[in-house]
Amino acid sequence: MGNSVAAPFIDDGLAKRNALLLALAQSFAGGVPPIIFATTSILASTLLVEDKSLATLPVTAFVLGTAIGTLPAGMLMRSFGRRNGLAGALLFGMVFALVAAYAAYVGSFPILCVSTMGSGFVMAFTQQARFAAADTASAAFKPKAISWVLTGGILAGVVGPQTVILTQGMFEPFLFVGTYLAQAVLLAIGLCFVVFLKIPVPPKLDRSQRGRPLLEIMKQRNFLVAVSTGMISYSIMNLIMTSAPLAMVACGLTNSDAALGIQWHVIAMFAPSFITGSLIGRFGHGPVIGAGFVIYAICALVGLTGLERWIFWSSLVLLGLGWNFSFVGASALLTQTYRPEEQNRVQSVNDFFVFGLVATASFSSGKLLSVFGWETVNMMVFPFVIVCLILVMSLMFTERREVKV
Repeated sequence: MGNSVAAPFIDDGLAKRNALLLALAQSFAGGVPPIIFATTSILASTLLVEDKSLATLPVTAFVLGTAIGTLPAGMLMRSFGRRNGLAGALLFGMVFALVAAYAAYVGSFPILCVSTMGSGFVMAFTQQARFAAADTASAAFKPKAISWVLTGGILAGVVGPQTVILTQGMFEPFLFVGTYLAQAVLLAIGLCFVVFLKIPVPPKLDRSQRGRPLLEIMKQRNFLVAVSTGMISYSIMNLIMTSAPLAMVACGLTNSDAALGIQWHVIAMFAPSFITGSLIGRFGHGPVIGAGFVIYAICALVGLTGLERWIFWSSLVLLGLGWNFSFVGASALLTQTYRPEEQNRVQSVNDFFVFGLVATASFSSGKLLSVFGWETVNMMVFPFVIVCLILVMSLMFTERREVKV
């Protein structure tokens, strides 16, 4: 099966250097999703007169853009290299940030959706950063390389929401114009770190060297579990996170309260990354993924207890912790399913499935919240948690049986 980079490219020292640079880039460019999640639904609700349930459509457009961009991201990075692919994407991201600022200035809901879809397409490239760090890593270091990159999200979790708080009224009465201009600056800072990456461009392969057919790869048990749990993990996180700012404002809390809630959520998403790779190495993929989904269930239970600010914030923190264990575990498990020459295809297909389902969850969140309320949004978590725990237990059972044999 093979789960490492071809021998000439294995260099854990280089992998550590790249992971550090990618973490720094993530610290600033990674502030974009928190900005979009914390602001666009609120801004959209002020622009929509009749159907407020469409307020989450800009976030849905963002996720849909990510899903659309996953396959091109893989192909372009394979042809031109990780560094060039990421650098080009960040440049385009700056353009779409300026488009968002224009949309906020003229009060255009359609242009706002176009800007977030473009930003989402760009994020499809930055999502590949977690795999880029593992490109030159040994099999033992891959989980740590992935988790190292995600630690950059800790600073991003502060940078994004604080940017919202500091800039939301900069161009009053035009809400968030300054925020989206600052978003372009964050992407420019991230670009400064990306240009120093050193990741070998994969050699050109003829058809006989491109690895197994995709269908054969997808039939592997580990692939099915990794993609399924990754899809559901990210979708649960997005469902709650997209609804939470709207629910908080609807309950009388402020835009700053909503932004701070997202801040603590994003910090919780990435802070455990310092240890997640080590936990996977010690306990295995299944227990770590399973722990994430148990935390998701606790998150939903907390969300059902009330509508106070501390309850929203506590729920969002637990949501972030659950995402880290489940999604990082699923990403690390995926790296065991492909050979070096197959990695870009498999990673892109994985992200296409993940963000395809996330787009559905994002769009549904607005309808669920406006029609059925915050309680129903939380109740939706439990069936998916049960499904994923069954998948994880089947994986662990099979692995133990194979060890005994």
